[in-house]
Amino acid sequence: MKIVFLDARTLGDVPNLDQLNALGDTIFHPDTQPEQVSERIQGAEVVISNKVKVTREAMANTPDLKLICVAATGMNNVDLAAAEELDIQVRNVKGYSTDSVAQQTFALLLALLNSTTYYDEYVKTGEYSKERIFTHLGRPYWELNGKRFGILGLGEIGRQVARIAMAFGAEVVYFSASGQDYNVIYERLELNEFLQTCDVISIHAPLSPATENLINYERISQMKPTALLLNTSRGGIVNEPDLAKALDNEVIAGAAIDVFTQEPIPASHPYLQVQKKEKLLLAPHIAWSSIEARTRLMDKVADNIRGYLEKKVN
Repeated sequence: MKIVFLDARTLGDVPNLDQLNALGDTIFHPDTQPEQVSERIQGAEVVISNKVKVTREAMANTPDLKLICVAATGMNNVDLAAAEELDIQVRNVKGYSTDSVAQQTFALLLALLNSTTYYDEYVKTGEYSKERIFTHLGRPYWELNGKRFGILGLGEIGRQVARIAMAFGAEVVYFSASGQDYNVIYERLELNEFLQTCDVISIHAPLSPATENLINYERISQMKPTALLLNTSRGGIVNEPDLAKALDNEVIAGAAIDVFTQEPIPASHPYLQVQKKEKLLLAPHIAWSSIEARTRLMDKVADNIRGYLEKKVN
């Protein structure tokens, strides 16, 4: 059986990648351009892709293809309707990155809130050595304890973030873009109250018609001027030019962003043009990618292939 991994570099150097070799004749491509997909998957029974798009045309030209394994949770890179019509199974992976994303959410929040980079540079550049008192209060910060922590999207990751926020002593509330009322101890708020009363808003919702462009300038303007916005979910939920404008206009105190509408971001991206750079903390879509999360992901991809093979034999 031929297995083709179209973008293996997206998993990096994980210790269990080689287990695919025991399942079939595996070809690892570090990355694949759209025009290369059809040629590279020829003769493959199983195709693995993290972000490379597998189109109807590519599937139709590969009669041996029986299984597409998405090395991620979101499956928007696969034409699911075409796969169903062509009797090609599609399997994704869920739950592998919950702890990783939650941890990075707080790493970003605390670095932004506590001005970690600023104070590190203050000491290392020698400015602290010139001080006449024992401390430097150049950038005040506030505690999470007692503050209202709002979560947009209370799925598995959102709930883990909620648990950590409560450990800090924050009051957790949530907004459900889908309208679903979860059976949880946290209060559900309507959007206006959610925006107006939260000290931190952390986004953990999928990108959907209900969430696309949800956080625009008008809605950011409803937030407290001291509030912080975090997005480690999907770039399209936040209107990027609007957030850049809001930060420069000091509408909110700051934002930390790990996901973008286009990835990698272009050099002309609005976030890279922000004048008040201290208000914006950026990361290159890494929240999902702890070593443990990538290892779990690879294990579950392999499990999906094993499950397919077992059913094939039976």
